[in-house]
Amino acid sequence: MSSNGKDAPAPDNSTPLNLQACLEECMEAVDLFLNNRFSESLDKLRPRVNESMYHALIYATVLEMQAMMTFQHDDIVRAGNTMKSAQEVCQRFRKKSLNLSSKSSGDVLSEEQLHAEVCYAECLLHRAALTVLQDENMVNFIKGGIKVRNSYLIYKDLHAFIQSHSSVQGPNHLHLEGGVSFGIGAFNLTLSLFPPRILRLLEFAGFSGDKEYGLSQLNEGATSMNLRSMLCALLLLCYYTFLSFILGTGEGDVADAEKLLKPFRVRYPRGAIFLFFAGRAEEIKGNIDEAVALFEDGCRAQQAWKQFHHMCYWELMWCFTYKRVWKMAYFYADLLSQESRWSKAMYVDMKAAYLSMLPPGEARLGTTVINCSPQWRYGQVPTFKQKIAGKSPPTEKFAIRKARRYKASSPVRLPVPVLEMMYMWNGFTMIRKRPELTKGMMETLVEAERTLQDTPVNEYSVDDQCVIQLLKGLCLKNQGQTQAAENCFNKVYSSEKKIKFDHYLVPNALLELSLLYIDLGRREQAVKLLQKAKNGYKDYSMESRTQFRIHAALSKLQADTNDTDESTEL
Repeated sequence: MSSNGKDAPAPDNSTPLNLQACLEECMEAVDLFLNNRFSESLDKLRPRVNESMYHALIYATVLEMQAMMTFQHDDIVRAGNTMKSAQEVCQRFRKKSLNLSSKSSGDVLSEEQLHAEVCYAECLLHRAALTVLQDENMVNFIKGGIKVRNSYLIYKDLHAFIQSHSSVQGPNHLHLEGGVSFGIGAFNLTLSLFPPRILRLLEFAGFSGDKEYGLSQLNEGATSMNLRSMLCALLLLCYYTFLSFILGTGEGDVADAEKLLKPFRVRYPRGAIFLFFAGRAEEIKGNIDEAVALFEDGCRAQQAWKQFHHMCYWELMWCFTYKRVWKMAYFYADLLSQESRWSKAMYVDMKAAYLSMLPPGEARLGTTVINCSPQWRYGQVPTFKQKIAGKSPPTEKFAIRKARRYKASSPVRLPVPVLEMMYMWNGFTMIRKRPELTKGMMETLVEAERTLQDTPVNEYSVDDQCVIQLLKGLCLKNQGQTQAAENCFNKVYSSEKKIKFDHYLVPNALLELSLLYIDLGRREQAVKLLQKAKNGYKDYSMESRTQFRIHAALSKLQADTNDTDESTEL
């Protein structure tokens, strides 16, 4: 609507826009998106998706974000087709027979053709992700890999090209640099997270990863006013608040996350995405009530994309888990199981886990009685198994394995299923700054240990005892009782030959013991344990996640060693 209340005239889309005008209009569309005005954002982009590479790319990117959150097959296919069309639009603007490594290229390559290269590489990267998600066969996985490699090579050549042709800068060079920063930063950061055995294969194929360089490139892209600022910022926020916890040692740099968030929070105070990451930052600091308020605010901020709500529900579920408010945690797990398609097996598993934490007779939410037993719930878990890139997600496999013991005619209860899954998401690091929360978890574990001692010995007894010892060790570490924590981890390790099912416990106990030793300055012992955990065990539950965390711990030790060496030289 115009300021005088009359309908504003429809924009004239018949006249082609130049590159600068296209970028300005796309910036406006991104601005609408970040203000939760999703439909308006798409409406602004849609009329020019067949004539402007940037309109086509941003339009397809928004659809891709939606598809990845809905996880509906039709949405993923639609986003993939739209991204393919965007790639074809970009192709029309590319220079034919281009060789970026040629020194003479700068003399004949226009600004528009340079932008076409970076947009084309970005389309390939997005299409690779959608190709892998679209179907569960290995052919699609290989196709996705080829797209990733082609994208990487274009970014690599383009980066080298604009570095060596610094004098060739058009009026929209900032947006070009932002696109290259996003691609180079994303590849370097992502590849640096992989364990050496995987990285060696990738390096053989021409890839390389430098974490610090990746972070610096993304930070450069996020803090300059360019079209990719949002993508760079979102990737950095994901790294600082998620990846460094789930695939790392649980030392996410929340200060960097908050510094990055600050200007976005000022500009988009009701932006659902930034409310979500602000909540995650508070959660990491142990400010659980503040996190809950921000996640709830994120849900209220917009109603157009319910998928944003699901991200908040997942975090709210864990926030109430840390507080041991099992009924509220169950409430959010139940909402997710009804509304989200991301991992129904996981959501149903968590519902069963929360039910098992409630005392008999307390299975009630408000006026609603939860009349399904944990045994019945666990029996449902395998029926919701799904595949991505031809494989079931590791967390779903783990949940299904755990649910098997409820199939027996005389099922044996899991001792602390919620806390065990909380460990898999590295949740014990989230409560280490809140002594009362760690104390509550320890009370739950002591009670479970007492129940286990009163239960007749069965084939799961040793495994269940070791689960409790591992989790007690984490609580004791949080409480500063290092010797007691060390004893707990060693009890798991010494029980290696007696464990029948939960073989993941030993390498993870060694990992946690090594992290304890790192904190105590016992570096040599830590390295030995990490190498043993890394090379001595295979084919156990959640192996890839454990290997990522081992790699992160070894990288941290290496980085600390380098820092010490440099300071000594100075």
